[in-house]
Formats: sequence, structure tokens, C-alpha cells
Amino acid sequence: MARKRDDAIADVALPDERQVDAFLRAHPDYLIRHPDLLLALSPPSRWPRENGVLDMQMFMIDRLHDELDRVRGAAEHLIHTSRSNMSIQTRTHRAVLAIIAADDMAGLAEAVSDDLPALLDVDVATLCFEPPSAPILALTAPGLLTLAPGTVVRMMGGSDRDCALTEDMPGDPALFGDGAGLVQSSAVVRISPGGACPDGMMALGSRHSHTFHAGQATELVTFLARVLEVCVLRLTV
Repeated sequence: MARKRDDAIADVALPDERQVDAFLRAHPDYLIRHPDLLLALSPPSRWPRENGVLDMQMFMIDRLHDELDRVRGAAEHLIHTSRSNMSIQTRTHRAVLAIIAADDMAGLAEAVSDDLPALLDVDVATLCFEPPSAPILALTAPGLLTLAPGTVVRMMGGSDRDCALTEDMPGDPALFGDGAGLVQSSAVVRISPGGACPDGMMALGSRHSHTFHAGQATELVTFLARVLEVCVLRLTV
């Protein structure tokens, strides 16, 4: 039955130009009621002149085409950006869950170095601390890197900054240890747990240059550092 119906539709003769012309003359507002058809039509390069005046509809239609192309481009960019942001947010949430599951500083260091690279799509992740003013046994756990005094302020570029992004520069062995050779772009975030615990940094490194770059939003990576601060303080008290 469906086959017969399709054949019947195929046998229906399409209107010729004369009939289309007659229909449009009888319904002069048809394109106003169906503006989407303008996108499927090819307007002539020149419009007839009446009384020496050029019909401006040509320019209006060209402008409409350009505006629709611009809107489509902006919409596609917005959709791509929204999807990318949602993906990064989801990755960050998973990273937070991996971090807060650690029972001690060794487990926290392992979560950072083993779980964060896969979750955040980077190649190297480390947790580093400057020496404490008094010994803290938890900060001697395997997997933690020790920084020279003053490294945090130097790497941050000042005491009022919490994040530093590097677009295209080899990784610093002090931050990335044995994985420094893989790093070409990095994000380094200050960690200030408070109490007797010294300042430190979470370092994320990528083998691809410009993975991190100036002007990039840092809210999520900074949020991740704040979660680390809470965990570090809890595990070093």
C-alpha cells in the first residue's frame, strides 16, 4: 500500500513556470508568509528599474543572507563552546571525586599523579610543597615533590596571584620531576592549606604547546586547587 502511494505521488506533475508565476501573482504576500523560501532562491544580479529607480530588495536579500550566515556561525560557535565547557566541568567533577577519596597524603599524591592526567586530558600532574617551618611527617609521603623556599611566589609571579599559565615552554623539573621532558605547556596553581602546612602548587603539564594559554579561563582549575587545600589540611593535621 505504501508503495502505491509513493508511486502516486511521483506521478503528480509539478507546476510549470507559468503556473508558478500565476500563483505568486495571485498571492503577492506568499514570500512574506514563508520567508524561509528566500534562502532557497537565487535573486538576480540586477533588478528591473521602474522610473529610473533601482529596486532595493536585492540589497535587502543579500543582507539577509549575510545576516543568517553570521547568526549560524555564532550559534555553532556557542554550541561548540558550551559543549567544551560542559566536558571540562564534568572532567573537573570526576577529578574532585578522585581527590577527596584519598585517605592519606600518599593516596592524595597518587590521585593527582595517576588519576588527574587521564581525567583532565593532560600528560603530567604533580603536587609540590615548600619545606614546612617545622617537620610534618605527612609531607614526606612518596609522590610529593619538595620545592625550594620562595618557589611558589616566584612561579606565580607575585604573592597576589594564584595561577600561572605557560603556552610554549619546556617543563620545569622542580615542578614535574621525571615527567618534565614531556611538558611543553603548563598550568600551575597555588595551594595554601593553612595551619602549619606550607604553601605548595598543583602543576598540570601537556605535551602539546598552547594547551594552556594567556586569557584562558582558570576558574575550574582554581576550584580544583581549593579542593586540594581542604584535603591537604585534613590529612596533615
